[in-house]
Amino acid sequence: MTSFIQQPDRSSRSEIAAIVFALSFPTLLTWIYFILLADHAPALQQSAYSIGKLIQFGFPIVWVWLIRREQVRQPRLRPDGLLVGTLIGVAITSGSLAAYWLVLKPMGAFDSAGEMIRQRVAAAGIDSPMKFAALGLFYSIGHSLLEEYYWRWFVFARLRSLTSLPKAIVISSLGFMAHHVVVLSHYFGGLSYLSCFFSLGVAVGGVIWAWLYARSRSIFGPWLSHALVDAGIFLVGYEIVRSAL
Repeated sequence: MTSFIQQPDRSSRSEIAAIVFALSFPTLLTWIYFILLADHAPALQQSAYSIGKLIQFGFPIVWVWLIRREQVRQPRLRPDGLLVGTLIGVAITSGSLAAYWLVLKPMGAFDSAGEMIRQRVAAAGIDSPMKFAALGLFYSIGHSLLEEYYWRWFVFARLRSLTSLPKAIVISSLGFMAHHVVVLSHYFGGLSYLSCFFSLGVAVGGVIWAWLYARSRSIFGPWLSHALVDAGIFLVGYEIVRSAL
């Protein structure tokens, strides 16, 4: 699962269409369940989220194995990739926690967003620290793996077979950023400096993890780095919502 796709068809229009779909669908899905269905019953939002994620994460498997019938090498553990991924993850997480405690929280950057976040968490039925911890573990470990499989193993690698390394990194990272923009704009305002700053941070993360994937030819380093960063985000999230748990 962690290596580059074998013998891609560089001239196929269907390949380009698949990449365009993969780049755009997560943003459409996020807009549907997070914005369009915001005032509907939580069960409907969760159903849309679950069905959409099944489509999103199932699409690469269907495309690679069932439609293109391509062979994929076995996963590889690369110690250098794991080491670099750990160092990057620790560095980003440490910087993010420091920025929150030393700058963002004192300046009240999360005051209005915090209330909306608490309402979202309550609506999802997360009403105890244990439930919040379970949610954090799922996103930090499970969802981050699925995102790396989707954005680096599939989107970035397919782009890399069609264009240069820098272009593949930039395009895949902008796609990775796009669906986060929907959420960040809701909490912090469309073109506010915080939305732009956090969105840029997501894009930079995408660039780093695509570069690491290209360097190590393994998904495990980017996954470990991504998991550490998500864990840091949930630590901040707990600080924001703990009064409502």
